[in-house]
Amino acid sequence: MVNWIWLFFIVSGFVVAAWKGEVDTVTEAAFEGAKTGVTVCFGLISVLVFWLGIMRIAEDAGLLSKLARLLYPAVRYLFPSVPRNHPAMGYIMSNMSANMLGLGNAATPLGIKAMEELQKLNPNKDTASPAMCTLLAINTASITIIPTTLIAIRMNFNSSNPVEIVGTTLMATAISTTAAILIDRWYRLRSKRIPIPPGASSTVKKG
Repeated sequence: MVNWIWLFFIVSGFVVAAWKGEVDTVTEAAFEGAKTGVTVCFGLISVLVFWLGIMRIAEDAGLLSKLARLLYPAVRYLFPSVPRNHPAMGYIMSNMSANMLGLGNAATPLGIKAMEELQKLNPNKDTASPAMCTLLAINTASITIIPTTLIAIRMNFNSSNPVEIVGTTLMATAISTTAAILIDRWYRLRSKRIPIPPGASSTVKKG
């Protein structure tokens, strides 16, 4: 579906440009955007490699495990259906830790592994379980203490103060995370109140 949306935007952009006689402007902008994308990627490599190295040092020093222990009570509350020692718990806490440090690229594979483990616990393989929905909501709206990737992008574009967004980012992501958790809780409570017709199999599992 997303591919069709992007295709619509691209095609409609070229159609409007052709109608206005500004195809050259669109073509120039496309090539300039591609050039900028490559430049930004190269600029991000050094910063991301640095922070991933810091993450590895923190992991070897036991800092990530301590952060995971701090997150454990919250994770147990948010994911009550996941067994205490299940591998999914470790991946969820690692995903949340990486997101809190603004390392979305590092958090993505951890989130995928967490989803794979949660799918093993899912009794209905064709429907996302409540735990999977909760993980998706938290991963999307994750609170971020240090927006590493955004700082790297601002540095790449020669910002005079790349880290000035730390406070506003923390506030914005704290609000988004709170909203995501509240909405997730509301839908869970709502799903428990939906009457199930006799003989019908429920596609909504209580979390």
